Amino acid sequence: MLRREDLMACGLDEVAAAELLLRFEVLVGSPEARWREVARRLLRPDHPFALHQLLYEVVYDGELGPVFFPEPADIEGANATALQRESGLPSYDALFAWSVDEWEAFWHKTVARLGIRLQKPYERFVDLAQGPTAPEWLAGAEMNIAESCFQADGEQTAIVFQREGGQLERMSYAALEMLCDRVASGLVAAGFVPGDRIAVDMPMTAEAVAIYLGIVKAGCAVVAIADSFAAAEIATRLKIGSAQAVFTQDVILRGGRELPLYSRLVEAQAPQAIVLSGRVNGTRDDLRDGDLRWEDFLREGDVFSAVARSPDEITNILFSSGTTGDPKALPWTHIHPIKCGADAHYHQDVHPGDVVAWPTNLGWMMGPWLIYAAFLNRATMALYYGAPTQRGFGEFIRDAEVSMLGVIPSMVRTWRGSGCMEGIDFSAIRAFSATGECSNAEDMHYLMALSGYRPILEYCGGTELAGGYLLSTLVKPVAPSTFNSATLGTDLVILDEAGEVCDSGEVFLLPPAIGMSSQVLNRDHHEVYYADVPGLHEVQLRRHGDQVERLSPGNYRVHGRADDTMNLGGIKVSSAEIERVVNGIDGVVETAAIAVPPPGGGPSLLVVYAVLHGSDDDWQDTMQQVLRGELNPLFKIHEVVVVEALPRTASNKVMRRILREMYGRDEET
Repeated sequence: MLRREDLMACGLDEVAAAELLLRFEVLVGSPEARWREVARRLLRPDHPFALHQLLYEVVYDGELGPVFFPEPADIEGANATALQRESGLPSYDALFAWSVDEWEAFWHKTVARLGIRLQKPYERFVDLAQGPTAPEWLAGAEMNIAESCFQADGEQTAIVFQREGGQLERMSYAALEMLCDRVASGLVAAGFVPGDRIAVDMPMTAEAVAIYLGIVKAGCAVVAIADSFAAAEIATRLKIGSAQAVFTQDVILRGGRELPLYSRLVEAQAPQAIVLSGRVNGTRDDLRDGDLRWEDFLREGDVFSAVARSPDEITNILFSSGTTGDPKALPWTHIHPIKCGADAHYHQDVHPGDVVAWPTNLGWMMGPWLIYAAFLNRATMALYYGAPTQRGFGEFIRDAEVSMLGVIPSMVRTWRGSGCMEGIDFSAIRAFSATGECSNAEDMHYLMALSGYRPILEYCGGTELAGGYLLSTLVKPVAPSTFNSATLGTDLVILDEAGEVCDSGEVFLLPPAIGMSSQVLNRDHHEVYYADVPGLHEVQLRRHGDQVERLSPGNYRVHGRADDTMNLGGIKVSSAEIERVVNGIDGVVETAAIAVPPPGGGPSLLVVYAVLHGSDDDWQDTMQQVLRGELNPLFKIHEVVVVEALPRTASNKVMRRILREMYGRDEET
């Protein structure tokens, strides 16, 4: 029951509270029908979020329900609906079933819809002579995926970008392709040949995008390195990737400060470097012998003809998130980008002329994903060179008229804590998409409320899939922090510890599907993804490693990695479930839950690492009470460790393994 006093406690004055209560009480129908009216007619982005939360809880009686409902026009104009009509199917659910049952036909239509260019036609769309775990897509064809990135009109904006403290700038498709061709010509002039590997270690800039596509167009392969890595980590990736040269910047300008980058490459004993300027006053003078300034490397010349390659030739070497030991080196070929384009096309519903933004880096898979998701769909990419946690980023999103904005859940939590995005007009946005870690329902609700209830499409997958296996769609209702669909063309099954199908357990994928890896350069691919995987009616399953819950047919929630699942007093629970509960406490910025073995053996102990805002000295008791009341009364927190920041990978994932190691060392000392 909603009371006027409750509304006033959310910040409304007495008159406004009385008026809203009157309008609320006349709403009838199902909770979904009532919420649609609440979101459409009663709530505004400038209302306090506490009011949004209150009405949501009252309407759904404390249960999780959809906050976004697609309008008929959203459904009618969606790319997924167009494919559904082309395929003569009656509904989205029927489309999904067809996409996994008739997967070859689905991918065949997808290649056609994206307009993938082939220099030589394929003899067979897919050859399974080596089995479903090693398909040969577009067998016999010759292609260069970079060609398919320049199908938009040359005058259309390819990249809209803004330097820190600067104004909006634009680069057309024609200008981008010209710069891409100059990069490819420069590589040829420098003696590089198709198959050579060229590293890129620099921020995601317009020039970085041209460099990436220029390397691919020249028939070479990009070795992707995140610009946050220290010298030792850079050296490891250069060695694993067999990089023969590297593009980099002298410094990174961030928050008005110059952060060194080129000097880290020198310390890593990198091969020949081509150095761009990140400084206001031009490139530094003290380059190593043999290194080149960007201006001296570039070549003027005619249009560069893309080098024809077999579809299974490597275009990009990406690395897993590990920062100790050697990370997995996962190669992408000319085929993998089709998955990036398909996910954006069908699920995030990217159309020609849309503006797509995602704060990222070429060293994380979302960097190349963004290139292909935008350009294969003839859209515009939006790049902001400053920090995405500051208000300037939101103003850039507004001014660039971004229509699809990708986020990382921890970034949204920072926005919510600081309020830095409040009051910004996000009306151009049609959808958000969230990936990188498990999201928090309240944070996701906050962002949707801030934007007038545009949906957040949760996205879960990985580098080894070139995209996702779960990705919500715009054509179905969206509830915070849940998935309303698996990705079209990718089938999955959830198994318990006995290998039986269940509704909550470890997820396994069913090959083949475009985007699935078939090799790891420095591991045994079969050992990583297929060895000791349970069988299902003689169907080959592929290990992925996430804990997934099926909420209802077609609807899912992800509970983190299987290796982040802990056993507390005989009850299995994921780190994400514990974190989701304690993160809702006022003053908690973020947490990471780990299980540690007690001295002398026995049941695992629950330790919570926490970044806090506030002076409450009794955080452990507060968290304990919330955990007992909202998750399980038997869970007991052994210790809360307060830290200034959680250790994260270059792709912003929390490294719980590092926390377990840290806690073990602290206990020993």
